[in-house]
Amino acid sequence: MNQPTIRIRYEGGLRTAAAHLRSGTTMITDAPVDNQGQGASFSPTDLVATALGSCMLTIMGIVAERHGWPLEGASCEVEKVMAADPVRRIARLAVTLRIPGQLDAQARQALERAAMACPVHATLGSHVEMPVSFVWED
Repeated sequence: MNQPTIRIRYEGGLRTAAAHLRSGTTMITDAPVDNQGQGASFSPTDLVATALGSCMLTIMGIVAERHGWPLEGASCEVEKVMAADPVRRIARLAVTLRIPGQLDAQARQALERAAMACPVHATLGSHVEMPVSFVWED
């Protein structure tokens, strides 16, 4: 039987405390202001947006390290758009990846392919609109 990866406890006031069991790292979530919360921390849907951007950069990093391409300083911005009909959900996650440095066309293509193959992107699939832009900052 697999062991749990994360343990989450409801703290009251629309907040949760999550613990990553292997590392002991903890974080707080809070409901967003537009859904009765204080917006004092990441909301659960913010974490989905964070997971998408972090995953894309991580998979790009794996490919970059394998080839010796510098990726330090690359960044990602994710614009989250919620929908309310028929149920409250994430409708759109617009991703902009900014990659500094001099990389040739082959490296850029490989890194773009890697980003689009991240497991979070694949999991969200057709359920969420996910336009992705790559900005190559030479």
